[in-house]
Order: sequence, then C-alpha cells, then structure tokens
Amino acid sequence: MRTAPGLKSQGAFRKFVSESFYMQFSENWLRTMADPKMGSEELAHLLTMSGLEVEEVEPVAPPFSNVVVSKVLEVAKHPNADRLSVCQVDAGTGTILNIVCGAPNVRPGMKVPCALVGAVLPPGEDGVPFTIKLGKLRGVESQGMLCSARELKLSEDHGGLMELPEDASVGLSIRDYLALDDLKFTIKLTPNKADCLSVLGVAREVSALTGTPLNKPADQAVAATMQDRLPVVVSAHDLCGRFSGRIIRGINAKARTPDWMKQRLERSGQRPVSALVDISNYVMLESGQPSHVYDLAKVHGSLNVRWGKKGESLKLLNGSTVEVDDWVGVIADESGVESLAGVMGGDRTAVSLDTQDIFVEAAFWWPRAIQGRARRYNFSTDAAHRFERGVDFSGTVRHIERITALILEICGIEDKTAVGPVDDQTVNLPQRNPVSVRTARAVKVIGVPLTDEMIADIFKRLGLEFRHDPGIFSVTPPPYRFDIEIEVDLIEEIARVYGFEKIPALSPIAPNVMQIEPESLRSLFTLRRQIADRGYQEVINYSFVEESWETDFAGNANPVRVVNPIASQMSVMRSSLIASLVANARYNLNRKIGRVHVFEIGAVFLRNPNGADGTEAVAGYDQPKRIAALAYGPLAEEQWGQPARNADFFDMKGDLEALFAPQPIRFVKCEHPAFHPGRSARIEKDGKEVGVIGELHPRLQQKYELPLAPVLFEVDIAALQLREIPAYREISKFQFVTRDMALVVKQSVTAQDLIDDFEAQKSANPLCGIMQAVVLFDDYRGKGLETDEKSLAFRFTLQDTQGTLQDEAVEAAMNVFAEAAKNKHGARLRA
Repeated sequence: MRTAPGLKSQGAFRKFVSESFYMQFSENWLRTMADPKMGSEELAHLLTMSGLEVEEVEPVAPPFSNVVVSKVLEVAKHPNADRLSVCQVDAGTGTILNIVCGAPNVRPGMKVPCALVGAVLPPGEDGVPFTIKLGKLRGVESQGMLCSARELKLSEDHGGLMELPEDASVGLSIRDYLALDDLKFTIKLTPNKADCLSVLGVAREVSALTGTPLNKPADQAVAATMQDRLPVVVSAHDLCGRFSGRIIRGINAKARTPDWMKQRLERSGQRPVSALVDISNYVMLESGQPSHVYDLAKVHGSLNVRWGKKGESLKLLNGSTVEVDDWVGVIADESGVESLAGVMGGDRTAVSLDTQDIFVEAAFWWPRAIQGRARRYNFSTDAAHRFERGVDFSGTVRHIERITALILEICGIEDKTAVGPVDDQTVNLPQRNPVSVRTARAVKVIGVPLTDEMIADIFKRLGLEFRHDPGIFSVTPPPYRFDIEIEVDLIEEIARVYGFEKIPALSPIAPNVMQIEPESLRSLFTLRRQIADRGYQEVINYSFVEESWETDFAGNANPVRVVNPIASQMSVMRSSLIASLVANARYNLNRKIGRVHVFEIGAVFLRNPNGADGTEAVAGYDQPKRIAALAYGPLAEEQWGQPARNADFFDMKGDLEALFAPQPIRFVKCEHPAFHPGRSARIEKDGKEVGVIGELHPRLQQKYELPLAPVLFEVDIAALQLREIPAYREISKFQFVTRDMALVVKQSVTAQDLIDDFEAQKSANPLCGIMQAVVLFDDYRGKGLETDEKSLAFRFTLQDTQGTLQDEAVEAAMNVFAEAAKNKHGARLRA
C-alpha cells in the first residue's frame, strides 16, 4: 500500500521548526582564520559536539601521486600519427622529458600537470588506479603523461590539457600547488545559528571552543578619490534598517578571477561566474553579509527602498518575471523596480563584461520583512536565507570596504579607476537589550558545578560583552547574534563551550512512580491495533491542507489560517481528517492500487473563542484528536473463498460497531457536506454526537475523479477511548427463547426508530424485561407491499434469569412490542 507523503504535526500553533541549512567551506580557508592544533577528524568532532553538525568531510581531489607542474618547451608532429604530438617537457627532474601527447591545445610555453613514470592516477570507469609506465606510442618513446583536469578527476572538462598559471613553479607537486590535500566541510546548521553562515562565523566558533587566536580578514578602508554619490532614499524603515553603498568608476569587468578565489568559491559550492559576481559571493561566504552590485549606467536617477506596489513586476537575475505587491520589499529607481529587497537582484541593472561603472550596495534588512518572500516565488537564495535569520547590521560599511579593496585589486585600472565615498544611511537598527543569566540557574539546568569565573571566561571566548555582579551576568548580544534573547539562550552557549561531552550522565534524583493507566481508558496503541486487525493500514498526513478541502469536506468557510505556509496549497489547518484520506485514496488509485482501506489518528484544529491557554491548548482554539477511516474498492483481497464485492456503508458500520463494542452506539440519519444525502448518519453514544459515517457525496466523487464512492467515518478519539469496566454477572442457567417479528412500516421509518421503541419498552414495562437482545435480520421491499412501505424483520432473544420462561410471558412481551410499534409508527404485523 502506497500512501501520500505526510508529516505528523504536533503543537502546530506553538512553533514551526524551520528547515536546516547546509554550509560548505574549505578547511584550508577556515584555518587561515582559526588554526587549532588538531587534525581534521578531531576538528569535525569538536564542531559537531558544539552544535554545528558536520554532515560530511570530503577530499577536494581523489588520491594520486607523482604528478608535478611542468612546462612544455617544444611541440613537434608525431612521425607516425596525425593526431599525436611529441613534446619536450621540463618537469623539474633535471632532464628534458620526451612525452607523446594527443591533446589539441598543447603548445610551447604552456604549463600543465605532468604525471611522471611511476605516477598512480585516479581510477577510471573500471575502478582500477592507472599507473604511468615508460613505453612507446606509435614507435616514439613517452616518458610520462601530460594531464587534463578530467584525468586527475578535478573536473569533467576534457577539452584538452589543464593549463596552469604562469607563476606555477616547475617541479612542484600539483597537489601542493593546487592545495589538493584540502578537505571540504559540510555542516548542518540549525535555524538559530545564522551567525555561522560564513567562514568567519565558523572560525569564531572554533576560536571560542579551542582558545585559538581569531584572525579576522583585515579591515581595509579605501580612500575616496572622487565625490560621486548615487542618491538613495530609504522610505520603508520597517523593511531596511541600514543602507550603505558607493560608486566605483572605470573598472575592468573582464578581469580574470584569481585562481585562489575561484578555488575557495568552488570548494564552498559556488560556481565562478565573473570577477564582479565572484567578489560579491566571496565576501558573503567570508563574512556572512550579502551584497549587490549594480551596473551604474543602467540605473535611472535615484534609488528608493520601499514596499512594492500591486501591479509592479520585475525580471530577476534567474530569468523569471515576478509580480510584487505591498508585502514584498523592493529597490526601485525612477523607471521601475530594480530588485527584490534582500532576495535577488533584477536583470535590468545586472553587471556584464562590458560594465565600467558600478554601484556596490550592502544593507541590513529586517528578518521579518524578508521571511517567506523567496518561498512565495518558489525559489531560494543564499542572500534571503541569511537576511531572514539576521545578519550583522554593524558590518555594512566594513563589507563595502572589503569588496572595494578586492575590486581595485582584481578589476582596477591604474590611473582610471575612481572610488566614491561610502554613503551610509542608518534609519532603524535592532536594539541590543541586555540578557541576564544566573550562575545558579545555569548550574541547575546544565548539571555541572560552574563558577562565575568559568562563565566569564566562556563569555570572553565567545566575544560577548557583559556586566558581572556576584552570581549574575548581564550580557549584551553582539550585532551578529539574533539567537540570544532569553536566559536559556545564554545557558545553551555556556553548555556548548563548556562541552556537552563533559556533562555527566546522571540518573534522575526524583523518585520514579509508575503511573497505572486507568482500566476504563483504552490507549491509542490499542485502537490502532484493533482497527489494523480489521484490515486497515495507518497513514500520516500533514495538518496543513488546501483551503478548498475545508469548504468541500467540512463546510468550513472560516478555517484556521497558517501565517507562513510551507506551500501555497497548504495554507490552512484541517478541521477534519476526511479530505486527507480521500487524497490518500486518489494517490493510490493513480498508482493502479484498486483497494484502499486506510485510517488516520490525528489532531484537527477548530476555532473556540472560549478556549484558554494550557499545557496542551492555545487560547481561542481547540485541537481534539480524531480517528477516521476510509474503505474503497473490494471488501477483501482477491481470493477464492468468497465472491468479490465492494465495501459498502454497512461494512464500515460493522467495523465501527466492533471498535466501540461492547458499548452500544446509535446511527441517526443526518446531512453532512462530505457525504451522500441519503447514505450518511451521525454517530451517537450516550445521547451525545461523537462522529459521522457515510458514503462520499457524488459531487465530490466526480470532482476528485474517483470511479467509486468510498465509505468513511470520523469519530472523536475520546469517545472511543472511554469504556465501561467489565462487571461480573452470573450466566443464567435457564434456556433462552428466540422470536421473530416482521413489521410493515412506511419507508420513512428507520429500523433504529423501532429498536429504540423496543428498548424503551424493556425499561418501562415489566413484561418486557425478559428481552436480552434485538437485531434486524431482514429489510424487504417489493411484491405484496405498497410502494411507500417496507418490511423490517427483527429477532428477539428472550430469557428469564430467575426461572424457566413460560410461553405466556413470551407472548405477552411480543404483544407489547408489536402494540408499541403500531401505536407510534403505524406498524402492522406482516402476514
């Protein structure tokens, strides 16, 4: 049985847990900022145990040996092959090597990797390492092999030899020259660790955990050489708290990105694009602050940072065109919207290889103004992921200076490139309110004997400013930490740096008392087992559903809405389980599974103005648990023991009665938006409505493209869990008697109405007290009856527990039952 993918959602009103984010970086890059005296494996373990889970540590290149930097001195045609060349190569061995090469791009003067005789290269498709041997190719001796990047498994490029820069030292191992013994770390960050979405952030953690000095990238203030500014107006202070930018003119956008920068970008999962884009991405990975570079020539007039307007649209850098409204922040010039604030830039002002003048921007966007905006357009960006969690609002100017220095170094043109002043507008920054933590409280929560001195040392290593009074610390969170708001956040920091592994595992001190479950309460496990025993399989669905489902299946015009849905089709909380089960049936039918018998136990979400907060409750809402089941298609799997037939209302009714047994339940005809008008009933227990059962409405069957109408029920779990405790009753020694009675009644009279009358007579009339049970065994309509009549046949079980039952007593009781049916419903005995 296949079921639609689902997720059990508990406490859905309390907190939505954001997805984890993966941060990838080069170990060598990390060690330029913090280089602890420990190996890679130990470093990975340290990070994991501090809360930065290292998901993977992967070498940047496969193992190979004896490959060096070489220089091609001469190239001549092979005497016996048109497509081969004979090269004279200096590999730093002291002798010139004669190497036969078939690469189309080989030429004198180029520097390439050379595998010397005895070198072992990465395995090919056969999985066997390739060893370079001295040999002849078409009669010419070859003393090594010139390599492509693909042959060294460094990339999939097989267009020719891997060309190395001119500054590569001949004879140097290619693994040393390209730092191929480096490792790529991939860490899985929880949503609260946005400060580690950069190499600097991870280095800051390593420094705090190990005491290693932190070497931050040097602050490089670049002096202005002109006074040009781009006018910027920040109109939406609740969108942008700080906006910094500067103009740079006369750059060479065609400049080549340095190999060291390309290497760090690639090992961080970023594809090099062009020098300007690469510099922006590099500084974002380095410091965690996203930025944007505009082609100044394409900006019309001034910039305005504001909320979007309905009807505006924008073509983004990814090629898609999106509509904006007043929920989405934008940066606009005088001709229209330029970019989605904090999410992605626009295509119209994107830099190209022909760009000469640029405007570099770095801003602080309020997290709540960015959250959900990228998801609305069904994409994700590195910038949005960082801004919606919070970035260092104190570093925008520093970030602009760092980008400027790199642009001048890589794209600058001597005596032509000019730099304008940094225009920094601070309009609305977060308040850094001090957070207090008590030493005694930290000791109690963590369970180790901490002192004020130990806690002070931890805060210093984390770079947290604090004021200390005996037994209490008042900590001011730094501008890059948005996860420190309450005391327990600081206690978590203390525990992380102290070391989770150092915290002893102690058994609970409080006495353990095994609570005895009330005998009158059935567990959810018992209910699951009982319904599974009747041939149903459990499914688990999202509590978030389509709004149309609520209208169709629950008649709910005012569902509980999700403020920030994970998908547009999951925008409301379900008030019934029925729609999800119908979706499960449809999912399976689309996969050629014709028999679907499923059930679900889960919460539904209802508005209740009188609801109060509690341990498992939220004011204004109820979240009761229910059980629902669906039966579609054949009653049983295909077999020879019984004829095939589809499950119907009465099969489902029997399953439901078995779940409630031995407690009696009543089925009363009713109307329900999800069910067939004449084939549905409400379920009553002890006079209270506890659920509903029925066949799917023909309108919904057609709308959701179901060949057959499934039968479903939905019942409150509380009603099923409660049961009467069995009480001892002596079995009568006297024989019981059965009598059948067939009554002709109008078709509007239900069997339940008659059974209710029989039960009422049993309670009220002493003559009828001998009735032990009554069941319907026949429902006849047809020949011998009027068109508006039917015949209902009941079997009575009669027994006197005190003595042998006499015929007179039996006849008297049956007469009372017949008379009651006649008086109340106009029933007559069928001849």
